[in-house]
Amino acid sequence: MTTRAQPTIAGSTFYLLFNLVTGIFWFAVLVTLLAVSSGLLIVWVGFPLLVLTLLITKGAATIERSWVRASLGVEIPSPYRPIPEGSALVRARALITDPGVWRDFAYWMLMLPLGIVEFTLVVVFWPAALGLIAAPFYRGFLPTIEIDFGYGDPWVVNSFAKALPLTAVGIVLALLTIPLLRGVAAGHGKLAKALLGPTRTSVLSAEANRLHASRARGVESAEAERRRIERDLHDGAQQRLVAVAMSLGRAKGKLDSEPEAARELIAEAHADAKLAISELRDLARGIYPSVLGDRGLDPALSALAAKCPIPVDLTVDVEPRPPTAVESAAYFTVAETLTNIAKHASATRAEVKVTRTDSSVVVEVTDNGLGGATVRPGGGLAGLADRAATIDGVVVVLSPVGGPTVIRTELPCAW
Repeated sequence: MTTRAQPTIAGSTFYLLFNLVTGIFWFAVLVTLLAVSSGLLIVWVGFPLLVLTLLITKGAATIERSWVRASLGVEIPSPYRPIPEGSALVRARALITDPGVWRDFAYWMLMLPLGIVEFTLVVVFWPAALGLIAAPFYRGFLPTIEIDFGYGDPWVVNSFAKALPLTAVGIVLALLTIPLLRGVAAGHGKLAKALLGPTRTSVLSAEANRLHASRARGVESAEAERRRIERDLHDGAQQRLVAVAMSLGRAKGKLDSEPEAARELIAEAHADAKLAISELRDLARGIYPSVLGDRGLDPALSALAAKCPIPVDLTVDVEPRPPTAVESAAYFTVAETLTNIAKHASATRAEVKVTRTDSSVVVEVTDNGLGGATVRPGGGLAGLADRAATIDGVVVVLSPVGGPTVIRTELPCAW
């Protein structure tokens, strides 16, 4: 939600001048419909008419939010609860019990008296100020003006020069009118945001739900990573080390009786030990590459790009250096994306841009492949989203059929 500090004077004047028209119209329509539907609730006609009244109220409020945004620069999010699936009766009940719709109705009840006040301020102050400013130019079409201050001779306005002080007064009045009307418009914007927007409680509830889902995805991602490490250890290094132990045991038994066979077994164990070390090194690099911790994202991503089987144009600008968790998420996002591109995209070139904003690191990977990539549960892109979610990051995928594919990840540097 974003709001300009003060609305413009043109937008304020236009809104305050014409808000009375919408206020009168919707007040008359909604009060009439509510009165009729309430009176008919004793028969079946009243209920659908009440639902229609609330739907009209909701539609009017939606238009008003756009009108307030365009005129006053106040962004007001939709406050309504999701409409549940089910029968028409279930949907109607959800509409009637939605507090956002009734706050919309309260807003329109206030708009008639409030619109009268706002309209009066505009039609009193602006005509007075502009009339005084232009007084020297139409003075000749009016009778001689005499202004008596109660002492001495009266001030007679009968020439262009003698009307110039009225222009000065008009300029002062205009200078006072501008902040007055902007202040009234800003106050109206705050009222509209309070009644037509979500309440603080609903905003906090939605944020809590989002964080809960994000944390759940993060836990699932960490658990999947743990299972992968266990599987790699079991299928790789662990088997190698078992083979080393068995070879050394056999060599020990033949050391005195068959020294030549024992030497071959030791050589075999030595080779298996080197393979186990290599596999452990690759596994550790998959957990957190040492070059990333020592030298940062640029060298680490340069190493990734060099290993990619297709050409990769790399641009990295992340100064000041982001937190370790953000660097790790950015690194593995690029690593997994380049792996997916090499395997599935049939691309001939990729581009990686990593930039730093005031509050986040943005990773954008583009390829010229076939496109058509989608986020599916259990898929590679879902894994990217889950990894980003561990630090409240967001992944956006744009991949029309035929390409190009753009995967944009925003990782906040504070959470």
